[in-house]
Amino acid sequence: MSGVSLAVAPRTEPDKTTTSAADMNPQQRRHHQQQQQSMVGGVMGSLRVIELQLVAFIMVFSASGLVPLLDLIFPAFASAYLLLLSRLAFPPHGAAASNGSQEIFHGSRLFRLYVIVGTAVGLFLPLAYVLGGFARGDEHAVRSATPHLFLLSFQILTENIISGLSLFSPPVRALVPLLYTVRRIFVIMDWVADVWLNKKLPANAAFKDVAWFWFGKTLGVANLVYFSINLFVFLIPRFLPRAFERYFRETDESRAKMEEDKRSAAAAAAAAANMSQPAADKKSD
Repeated sequence: MSGVSLAVAPRTEPDKTTTSAADMNPQQRRHHQQQQQSMVGGVMGSLRVIELQLVAFIMVFSASGLVPLLDLIFPAFASAYLLLLSRLAFPPHGAAASNGSQEIFHGSRLFRLYVIVGTAVGLFLPLAYVLGGFARGDEHAVRSATPHLFLLSFQILTENIISGLSLFSPPVRALVPLLYTVRRIFVIMDWVADVWLNKKLPANAAFKDVAWFWFGKTLGVANLVYFSINLFVFLIPRFLPRAFERYFRETDESRAKMEEDKRSAAAAAAAAANMSQPAADKKSD
């Protein structure tokens, strides 16, 4: 969420201590391929479980009638826009496609703690708030927090999908959390205004009702504060520039490789021409 799968993705750089495929005998090569397939299968299996859970959340939220029409069509608009950017503005390079590492921003332990806090504040606690609203019959709480959870589920699903594909360049992958976070901030502002201005606590309310009332208010403000910091302190000034820096570096490397290949081809053609010239001279003599 919010660039988590893109920012703190595990490093997949090749291990320099392992033997290259060219130096392996057929049995070692077969064993190495089996290890790679089993590792990829395990990762893809866990990813599919997460994606299925997110799809289930999305379907439930969509069918509940609690998500406004604008928020329902926003993921379709964002996906179409990202595809257009990937094709027209920021196409991937061959060097990026062959590079196994999709990591854009490598965070420290403090940053990972920040991500864990954001996951709890942005996903788990709002989900508990919605489920508690269903259990308590608090339709006001359910209606306030559901649009945020719907958009966040779509964001995580989109990040998980494109982070494992080389079809999308770093700027396009970085724009996923940026677009969704901007939209969700407006949704969270509606959530905060709803629970602070429209929801009233009845007179002589029980302690558990008072605690539930203030839990909803505090949770809405906490989400607004966290994702505002995430947008203006991390995504815009650090995450997005890092993605463009990597993209333009890959562009320069791709162009340099193309120029080197052209020079190599020209040198090979000149060498072949020089070798054929003496043979032609001898034949004419």
